[in-house]
Amino acid sequence: MIKRVIKMVLVVFVLGYVGVGVLLYNFQSKLLYHPTADIKTNYSGVVLHRDSADVYVHILNPGHKNAIIYFGGNGESMALSSDYIAKQFPEFTCYLMDYRGYGSSTGEPSEKDIFADALALYDLVAKKHSKISIGGRSLGTGVAVYVASKREVSKLALITPYSSIADVAQGRYPIYPISLLLKDSYNSVSYAPKVKAKVFIVLAENDKVIPRKYSQKLIDAFKKAQLKVDTIKNRGHNNISDDDRYYKIMQEFIGRG
Repeated sequence: MIKRVIKMVLVVFVLGYVGVGVLLYNFQSKLLYHPTADIKTNYSGVVLHRDSADVYVHILNPGHKNAIIYFGGNGESMALSSDYIAKQFPEFTCYLMDYRGYGSSTGEPSEKDIFADALALYDLVAKKHSKISIGGRSLGTGVAVYVASKREVSKLALITPYSSIADVAQGRYPIYPISLLLKDSYNSVSYAPKVKAKVFIVLAENDKVIPRKYSQKLIDAFKKAQLKVDTIKNRGHNNISDDDRYYKIMQEFIGRG
């Protein structure tokens, strides 16, 4: 009788384990990406006509010598962020890319396509500007680090970054072999050593989305001489930019156009 009960418990556990694993695999894109609505703004824009999608880029403060390219979080609307960024960096032309499936962009988001789109955007911007700084927040830090590892960048600003999505996901689902299940890993820690630009990492003291150990792993991957790290006190992952210090320290790092 006891053996039968143990066997039934094991069967239920295995079925549950496999079932949840299948759900994680099949719905991982929905867990990682949270596409935003198509919201119209008063700013101009350009469409990158890619092989399988049209990628929209918001252009703020056009006509300046130097540029900032910004890659947002997994649920961040570039349209809604436009006013804040335009006002905080008035002497830079700023480019904000809607990931595939986000905002005015078509297609489906994936690491491979977003990386390729980001490089295409950089190459377009490089034709018009002598210096390019790159910023990334949360998911966007993975895109920013990748671009900075492949192209010449003046400065790289990373807000609430991670070592890799695989690390973060493994921490949330420790009993699953995440590296085998995950399609998009955004392995920033592997690209960091190839970045030659000055790097500024901004952390939120109370970040519950990306635990400090994963940000620290990325910090340790950069050369100390190129790196500056600051922490916004009493803020979490999603409200870090509400602090008055946030844009001030970002402006001090990026400098004047």
